[in-house]
Amino acid sequence: MRVAPSRAKRQEQPVKSEHSGRAGDMAGRFADGVSADPATGAFIAHRGLLFTVAYEMLGSAADAEDVLQETWLRWVGVDLATVQNQRAFLVRITTRQALSRLRTLGRRKESYVGSWLPEPLLTAPDVAEDVELADSVSTAMLLVLETLAPAERAVFVLREVFDVEYDEIAEAVDKSPAAVRQIAHRARAHVAARRPRGVVSPAETRNALDAFRRATETGDLQGLLDILAPDVVLLGDGGGVKQAVLRPVVGADKVARLLATGLGRVPDVSLLPAQVNAHPALIVRLDGAVDTVMTLRVTDGLVSAVYAVRNPEKLSHMERETTLCR
Repeated sequence: MRVAPSRAKRQEQPVKSEHSGRAGDMAGRFADGVSADPATGAFIAHRGLLFTVAYEMLGSAADAEDVLQETWLRWVGVDLATVQNQRAFLVRITTRQALSRLRTLGRRKESYVGSWLPEPLLTAPDVAEDVELADSVSTAMLLVLETLAPAERAVFVLREVFDVEYDEIAEAVDKSPAAVRQIAHRARAHVAARRPRGVVSPAETRNALDAFRRATETGDLQGLLDILAPDVVLLGDGGGVKQAVLRPVVGADKVARLLATGLGRVPDVSLLPAQVNAHPALIVRLDGAVDTVMTLRVTDGLVSAVYAVRNPEKLSHMERETTLCR
């Protein structure tokens, strides 16, 4: 998957979503033209990259924001005269903080009610233009990354997505370069065995999404059966707060009937197409408010997986775009 990003791709763009704490306040002041000290300026210049690194490692925007806050607090205490590469140094701090948070998040998931799905992000259209980045933040890929051990996930993300050198990764994860190479090889093989197969064009995905939306909105059972793959799987994430399937629903007939008798019969519901995690998706609004975010995996023109996030705590980033970058 790793393709060295072009110089243009490496230009970090500011994240449009608000980050919490002083890091977010500094970002706003800097964007408004308020002069910043060197430490703040460097942090803001790389903030989009740092958020993307943290999000890919955690699958949670809320936790990624907390990691950025912790990174900022450590960064302002650094003597910049001793830093040769500010970008690498900031990525190192972010990676270490994300690794610590990842272990905590793992314990939290053990008691999570039902399936845990990554937190969806409303992304800008230009994110999809970077194919490797778009693939790495897709719901399907983030779920594959969930199967890696924390160190494996960190090494894979830094090397395969952000093209960080092995020596720099070694410093970030406190391992030798030789050990990092071995971890990278193992993680790469693990991901390759589990990642979705085949290349799907944007047009093919949009066509499948449109057919899926029409059939779901109208409760058209046959229409759903026509667009769902025979072995389609539906995962729901309500977090114990909103009603959702607690276990995966497998098979076109079961998934079609669930959707047709669910959303298809709810009044005042709308399914609006959107770009979520750099891929076409549907935002389900009930009485105008975001109720569910549905991302799809398309294989050979058919919907092979439906990921439905309903947990309100995971929907806070669906009202404004987040620009991911590397």
